[in-house]
Amino acid sequence: MKHFSISLLLATAVCSTIPPASRAEDVLAEKIHAIIDGPDYKQAHWGLLVVDAATGKAVYEREPDRLFIPASTTKLFSCAAALAEFGPDYRFETPVYRRGEVREGILHGDLILVASGDLTFGGRLGKDGKVLFADHDHIYANSDTTESAATDSNPTHALEELSKQIAAACIREVRGEVLIDDRLFERARGSGSGPDTLSPVIVNDNVVDIIITPGAKEGEPAKCRLRPETAAVQMDGDVVTVAKGQRRHIEVRSAGAQRFGVHGQIPVDDRPQVRIYPVDSPALFARTLFIEALRRQGVKVPANLFFQADRTPLPASKEYAEANRVAHFTSPPLGEAIKVTLKVSHNLYASTLPLLIAAHHGERTLASGLRRQGKILRELGVPVETISFAGGAGGASADAITPRAAVQLLAAMGKRPDAQVYFDALPVLGVDGTLVDVIGEDSPARGKVAAKTGTLFWSDLMNDRPLLTSKALAGTMETAKGTKLYLAIFVNDVPLPKGTTPVREGKVLGKVCEVIYQSGP
Repeated sequence: MKHFSISLLLATAVCSTIPPASRAEDVLAEKIHAIIDGPDYKQAHWGLLVVDAATGKAVYEREPDRLFIPASTTKLFSCAAALAEFGPDYRFETPVYRRGEVREGILHGDLILVASGDLTFGGRLGKDGKVLFADHDHIYANSDTTESAATDSNPTHALEELSKQIAAACIREVRGEVLIDDRLFERARGSGSGPDTLSPVIVNDNVVDIIITPGAKEGEPAKCRLRPETAAVQMDGDVVTVAKGQRRHIEVRSAGAQRFGVHGQIPVDDRPQVRIYPVDSPALFARTLFIEALRRQGVKVPANLFFQADRTPLPASKEYAEANRVAHFTSPPLGEAIKVTLKVSHNLYASTLPLLIAAHHGERTLASGLRRQGKILRELGVPVETISFAGGAGGASADAITPRAAVQLLAAMGKRPDAQVYFDALPVLGVDGTLVDVIGEDSPARGKVAAKTGTLFWSDLMNDRPLLTSKALAGTMETAKGTKLYLAIFVNDVPLPKGTTPVREGKVLGKVCEVIYQSGP
């Protein structure tokens, strides 16, 4: 009995020497381990780093210096570099020049729109002038499981405004060609899902939306409407209305250049569905839409709507004269496009950012843009020698970062004058963007985390299941005790059970955030 009392006394004395902060960190670690060390992750790899934003002290870490596939958390780096290069208030100017003389309202020559790399090009402007996005944006619309939506905006707004200016300049007819000068940078391919042709001209994210509305009763054909309505593409719509409760299934299949079919079925009580068709040539798409907009303004354009018959050469860039500018469109601030990029994880915009950085220095390739991006990140304090990028959006084969590099980027951006623009652009846990439905409305962490998500998975055809290559989250948090944290969470290489989607791991990351929020400092 005496021995037991002494042991208890000694144990009590030892425990009393452990600082409260250390015990709290042990509790936090135990709760995190209970989630990430479960049987679902025997073959997976976790990397986490959580630091106090004020002191830089690590609150929790696991493999913080190991390389992980970042998926769309890559966009944190490309957007940071773009903000540092251009500033959040930078605006793209897209001019239209005439080549030829105007006599009695007739332009005896060509109209040339010079693409500037404007990411949204007016297509997301709402009635109140704000740039809009949908939590489940139309760029990811070709899925029967995602309720995607198009914004309440005019996708050809910029072209309409340019056409109005041209008509106001007393040009009533264009006897020559209508051309798109898209030579700002070399064409490249983006990474990730959605439209992937990188071009200096972007109209409606270089896609046509298909709005499919069920018929009034079973057996009737569904209505398939294009947005924007245009002759630039040809659609074969063949979707049938089926009984209430039946499965929705809609497929969009290419049928050649600028032609596609929409086939399948939609329940009679379903809401209108959005699907997309990425256009084959952004420049030709923009040209057709521009001609259509001019004609709506009463400008006669005899040029062929579908192709440039004579392949009219473009002038040298130095030949454009201000005196010959007949219209121009000014974009919203770059910070607004960054917000769309991060909130909805817009692959096309993020992939284009390194090319815009290259063009800003008179260069034209993705490789040169990424090298410029590396210099910018190094100046911000990111150890670029410890990471790897082959694109701006995530999903490229050579993309790899460490949790520490992600946190160092966040800390560096937190010290900049444009910090609020950057962090306000992140999805908010349980509130908007790609984090809107990760946790329940009653979660204590709802609204307390602003972070970029990342998802990359492939089909394991042999086992008929998905292989989740990466699920990631990096951003900021304010804990229940009011402490601001920077965090980066990665899990790579998770074989998912058949029929399971990466949504499961998204919710797991949400649980990790809840634990850190409640048990963190």
